[in-house]
Amino acid sequence: MNRIYTVTLNPSLDYTVSVDSFRLGYTNRTETELLTVGGKGINVSTVLHNLGLDSTALGFVAGFTGQEAERQLAARGIGNGLITLKKGLTRINVKLQSVEGTEINGQGPEIPEEKLALLEERLLELAAGDVLFLSGSIPSSLPEDTYLRMMERVAAGVLTVVDVSGEGLVNALPLHPFLVKPNQHELGEIFGVTFEGRQSVLPYAEKLREKGARNVLVSMAGQGAVLLAEDGSVFESPVPEGRLVNGVGAGDSMAAGFVAGWLEKQDYAHAFYMGMAAGSATAFSEGLADGEKIRELYRGMRGM
Repeated sequence: MNRIYTVTLNPSLDYTVSVDSFRLGYTNRTETELLTVGGKGINVSTVLHNLGLDSTALGFVAGFTGQEAERQLAARGIGNGLITLKKGLTRINVKLQSVEGTEINGQGPEIPEEKLALLEERLLELAAGDVLFLSGSIPSSLPEDTYLRMMERVAAGVLTVVDVSGEGLVNALPLHPFLVKPNQHELGEIFGVTFEGRQSVLPYAEKLREKGARNVLVSMAGQGAVLLAEDGSVFESPVPEGRLVNGVGAGDSMAAGFVAGWLEKQDYAHAFYMGMAAGSATAFSEGLADGEKIRELYRGMRGM
């Protein structure tokens, strides 16, 4: 049985509100509001759970907001490996849904070195065949090479998934991550290019593979996605038909769907289309996609 760990170094409570006729400088009242635990790794764990796979969320929480984050994790059926900090608060991100996607993101607590060491010790539990997701930015209180240190710590044969941008992704490549999942803008920033269509991505995905990535999955929002697999095979697809509702978490869902598909059949075509289905299902939903919607879209894409 493959154990799955997701790392979210700086989880959040996302306070998502809509305000009718928002006016700057005045008191505005919400029309709708929702408070949910968030963070890229936690999104991955949620989608994995919706697909029937257990995972343990690793990271740090603090204060009463951290307690609420842990309560919501338990309600979602996600394993809690979060480390509690004595000072600070788990951040609150305010998302003004009705004001052109405006967000105000909190900073989060300062993470002491000894607490990071505790998290790194947890990684020693992983064995060959287990999966480790490293997702999202590294808080300013931690070393820039935190993810690299984590990858160096895990046992040989652990399937690492790296979903970070910029130097964090590039620096991870020599350690041969099982999967890297940049979006088209992140890939373009690495090489200083702009992409026109899915085919234009392939030469640059190949450069990431030459530098050490085993599989490169590039998400391209409304244009679909491209996979350059370890065995040299290439898969690309437009998005399935559907109405875009909310793009938040779609990339995390794609990574989760890909790994779920791989663990299910060890088949790259199956993994790619599971990733496409999961990312699209979330984009077509108010929140993160449920398993039924993902499998429905998968069957449509495969003509089943």
